[in-house]
Amino acid sequence: MAEAAGGPLPEECPGPRSAQAGRAAACQGCPNQRLCAAGPAAPASAEAAEVRERLRAMRRAVLVLSGKGGVGKSTFSALLARGLAAGGAAQVALLDIDICGPSVPKMMGLEGEQVHQSGSGWSPVYVEENLGVMSVGFLLSSPDDAVIWRGPKKNGAEQAFSTTIYVPGRLSILSLWLIKQFLRDVDWGEIDYLIVDTPPGTSDEHLAIVQYLGAMRIAGAVIVTTPQEVSLQDVRKEISFCRKVKLPIIGVVENMSGFVCPKCQNESQIFPPTTGGAEKMCQNLNVSLLGKVPLDPRIGKSCDSGQSFLAEAPDSAATSSYRSIIQRIQEYCDQHHLQEEKII
Repeated sequence: MAEAAGGPLPEECPGPRSAQAGRAAACQGCPNQRLCAAGPAAPASAEAAEVRERLRAMRRAVLVLSGKGGVGKSTFSALLARGLAAGGAAQVALLDIDICGPSVPKMMGLEGEQVHQSGSGWSPVYVEENLGVMSVGFLLSSPDDAVIWRGPKKNGAEQAFSTTIYVPGRLSILSLWLIKQFLRDVDWGEIDYLIVDTPPGTSDEHLAIVQYLGAMRIAGAVIVTTPQEVSLQDVRKEISFCRKVKLPIIGVVENMSGFVCPKCQNESQIFPPTTGGAEKMCQNLNVSLLGKVPLDPRIGKSCDSGQSFLAEAPDSAATSSYRSIIQRIQEYCDQHHLQEEKII
């Protein structure tokens, strides 16, 4: 994708999957022209078939995206997974493919846990019986270390490096191997919701996960932003990415939307929405605004301690916002599932 190769998407970019990719007039001068003209780096058909077989019992997948880092994407992913799993009615899986900054294990209270391998593949680490988590963070010897491969994981990584040809601007070998491994070799079992926490931006990780899950039931993407224009600029690129790769957009969540002082009850705009915030952007781009989540210091405290903010502060304004957003996502997914059943 364009961002991975070091340049922004051209205004009239035909998209990496288009027959005109790398050949259209808008492609002239783009740093990714040669890569796009060579065709998308789609997964091999055998690999895609293996992924489909492993995830045959998955009902729907939701990708959580953010054009910019630091907007609370992983926090939202963690709380979305907890909210969907609350009550035990749904089987939920949370997949963290942020290779460079895997923060999900700490947020879910799973720091220090290790992945175990059995005859049926890698086993997710479970928070509850109906909430499993997989992250590259589980492959680290400690939270402060670089990735250290052990046993079968090390052999698999070495094989990936020895059999994969690196093409500058494409997905890094290790990232591709990990995403494929997480989808193909993890024993997910039956899943009602697969929540995928992605890295910030519009990089090759995003294109790979969309391609691997393309034949599966992707309900769509939730895009997280903060109110200020510097964040919205990147979110507009994320929306453009989704549309170019035909990834449905469930809606946008405006995070850190105001702060109410717990003492005086006055509201302050920590990140002023100088251009109208997410609400105005959604109106202009014809995208649903799922809701606004206010700042609450207890959210960060809960994440640091690995606890669920929804359970720790059930009466807070932020929890109310989260629950409303989660309900809207559930309703969207249910409707999407019904439409698929009618087509089938």
